[in-house]
Amino acid sequence: MKESLNELVDGLVNTGFFLEEAVEILESLMIQKTLLRRGGNQSLTAKDLGIHRNTLQRKMVQYKLDGKRPAPKPPASANGKRPRAASKTS
Repeated sequence: MKESLNELVDGLVNTGFFLEEAVEILESLMIQKTLLRRGGNQSLTAKDLGIHRNTLQRKMVQYKLDGKRPAPKPPASANGKRPRAASKTS
């Protein structure tokens, strides 16, 4: 893991990323993935990330993250294909 992070940092430094931009990207992605893993539960997400829930909510506003679960996909039909949406013909 540490080796992978070292390679990532080398790439960021070599491409001219500013520290603030790299931190924002890392924070945003970690929050998004943890929210997804925790089904949108902000208390558990904050606990997993080691931050206060208020801090999580502030960062969600800052990074424009809604924390909602992704919409479930409709079930496949018997032939394995998803049903098409009904077309409006009036």
